[in-house]
Amino acid sequence: MRTVNARPKPGTPPSRPMRAALTLLAVIAILAPLVIVMTAPRITAQPRVAIRRPQRVVPKAVLPPVEPALFVPVDPSDARAYNASIPFSTAPLLSARPFRIVGDADSVARATDCLTAGVLYEAGDDPVGQRPVAQVILNRLRHPAFPKTICEVVFQGSERQTGCQFTFTCDGALARRYSDAAWRRARDVATAALTGRVEKAVGMATHYHTDWVVPYWSASLDKVSEVHSHLFFRWTGWWGTPPAFRGRYRAAEPLIAKLRGIAPAHSSTADDPGEQIADAAIAIAPDAVPQPSDSDPNLFLLTLDPKMAPAQHAAVAQAACGTRPYCKLMARTDQADTPAALPADPRRIERLAFSYLRDRQRGFDKALWDCTRFQRIDPSECMKPRLPAPATKPVPPAPAAGAIPSATAAPVTELDGVRRRSGPATAPAVTTAARPAAAPQ
Repeated sequence: MRTVNARPKPGTPPSRPMRAALTLLAVIAILAPLVIVMTAPRITAQPRVAIRRPQRVVPKAVLPPVEPALFVPVDPSDARAYNASIPFSTAPLLSARPFRIVGDADSVARATDCLTAGVLYEAGDDPVGQRPVAQVILNRLRHPAFPKTICEVVFQGSERQTGCQFTFTCDGALARRYSDAAWRRARDVATAALTGRVEKAVGMATHYHTDWVVPYWSASLDKVSEVHSHLFFRWTGWWGTPPAFRGRYRAAEPLIAKLRGIAPAHSSTADDPGEQIADAAIAIAPDAVPQPSDSDPNLFLLTLDPKMAPAQHAAVAQAACGTRPYCKLMARTDQADTPAALPADPRRIERLAFSYLRDRQRGFDKALWDCTRFQRIDPSECMKPRLPAPATKPVPPAPAAGAIPSATAAPVTELDGVRRRSGPATAPAVTTAARPAAAPQ
């Protein structure tokens, strides 16, 4: 029998089955790494976001700043990773004191509706998430850095597109309407908070945000707790402790125009002197637009009606300045205090009621009120207290030429703090030397 050698001779090409097997192995070698990469779990890198470093602890003598709700532009998944990397404070979580609202029926109703809107639009139709939000609002009310009514706390900064403290008040969320049942449930939470219920889970927290965003202020405060997707923070140092929360509630809640048609207590159309937050646009008649000063086309010196609402002051300023890139407006409420040109008498500057300055080249646009006369929700809109102009002392008449001052006369200038002898002054003896006779010529 003839034996056949199965080993191919050198140089003989591989058989068809062998070529197929080699091709399959090559395809597997190429596809296997690709499949591993595609099916492996995603590894989320630490986000590279521009977070400012924690601030120094604000000393007790300095009021901590209230910053607007501005967020770092970062992907929600990266925001969650960053927020999870911030540890919770190890300091004790102390509870707030119970709050019990006072005031007349209208003011209490406005406060209740403002708090209801705050918890509903911030936490949705969820009582567990609403109660911590209500506690933060009440904590702010008691803190000296914030306004002293419920409505002013909730709607602080809402007259601007950016800078509001609670985003629902300026991002268009109020266009959404919740059901009557959801409003009643949120109102029950608000009523309980205003009649003594304390949410111990957030302690003295004055700030919070959802875990999918990163506010610029989050690294500068102490993270104290988490409720659902909300993270709660308090100020560091003394300003986050119970002794700091000693602000007194002002039982005079304003009407909030943005809640008209939403909250029953704010749906009145009557002209209420307490209304502070007006509609975004106030029409000014063309014949009512102020004219600039004769000395400067970009300067306006006005006298405003003292009964005019503060929001109308800003509308008058916008109408007067128009499209000017630079504009300055200074207004008083008494015609006798309004100067015809600048510079004005310092005593007139003391009586300034409203001012507006726009400088687009420097990115500046600011309105300020005299908050002793016009209450504002945002303290940054208040003029700084001005010291009264010093009284000018009358200048004594100059002595006549050749006259010798009387030694018994009172001194012209009195020096405060100098102790003098009591009793009548004694004039020193004056010796007059005889002049020699003129030499003969």
